[in-house]
Amino acid sequence: MATMAELMSNSVQEMAANGQEPPVKYFYKGNDGGVLDSSVPLIEIQVVDLGLLSSPSTSAQELEKLKLALSTWGCFQVINHGMTSSFLDKIREVSKQFFASPMEEKQKYSREADSIEGYGNDMILSDHQTIDWTDRLYLTISPEDQRKIKFWPENPKDFRAMAISLNLEESCFLDQYGEQPLVTARFNFYPPCPKPDRILGVKPHADASAVTFLLQDKEVEGLQFLKDNEWFRVPIIPHALLVNVGDQVEIMSNGIFKSPVHRVVTNTKRERNTLAVFCIPESDNEIKPADGLISESRPSLYRKVKDYVSIYFQHYQQGNRPNRSSKGFDLFHLQ
Repeated sequence: MATMAELMSNSVQEMAANGQEPPVKYFYKGNDGGVLDSSVPLIEIQVVDLGLLSSPSTSAQELEKLKLALSTWGCFQVINHGMTSSFLDKIREVSKQFFASPMEEKQKYSREADSIEGYGNDMILSDHQTIDWTDRLYLTISPEDQRKIKFWPENPKDFRAMAISLNLEESCFLDQYGEQPLVTARFNFYPPCPKPDRILGVKPHADASAVTFLLQDKEVEGLQFLKDNEWFRVPIIPHALLVNVGDQVEIMSNGIFKSPVHRVVTNTKRERNTLAVFCIPESDNEIKPADGLISESRPSLYRKVKDYVSIYFQHYQQGNRPNRSSKGFDLFHLQ
């Protein structure tokens, strides 16, 4: 367990509050450290209405929108998803309350050195890695027997109940998920950053999940997607969920659905709070392109793989992305 002094020195929230100059380990080493202004174009993301998707008279049109979104950008905004606006606002509020609590309270839930679960920042795997300008609380939601309750905040009082209610297991419908897919939640806090042109909230990456659900900040932008070597801003729809596919669905779909590279940029004036929920297949399950998506004209583009998340995290902190190609696991460098 990290000491109090170590936690405070590694907390970007404390660093920002104290007006400290960020250490060089936070400085992005790529050519583009991140810009949050109108010079970055806005994505025109498809908005999918789950009510229309489930209705026989309108489902065909919504399915076409969904397929277009996932085959071009790899993401879409979903509305009419069954979560009330007041519920989503409450999730945002309990997250803000946790990060606003004293360091002595937050440090009770600090992650262990060799684990991402709990309160903290990036795992330090190398002296050369770039650290994200964010503090996080990472929790396993399901399966229930894998929850580590010691990391679940007791304050604010309704935090645990709100976190449990985030179980999106029913949305994990693909056969390759297995009977007990992993669902994890990551509460993210991005404080104002003194050097937003040099420091990123989250480094460029694609998700190791099958599907990711993101509840964005209601007012502050920051998420950007990469397409054709250009970054695009993601618009805010306050009570929509942003859904993107991860690498494992890209593999399952034989590359028809794209796992998008994305990042989070920072700004000097405003903090930003988000929540990401990751749906991950059982690690023992073999992930491969679906048989029905392989043909003579479109052979299998990806090799079979198990426990992709472990492969992914071996490289993420170095700014690398595993190449899932059937020719082997070479690396794409994202910095």
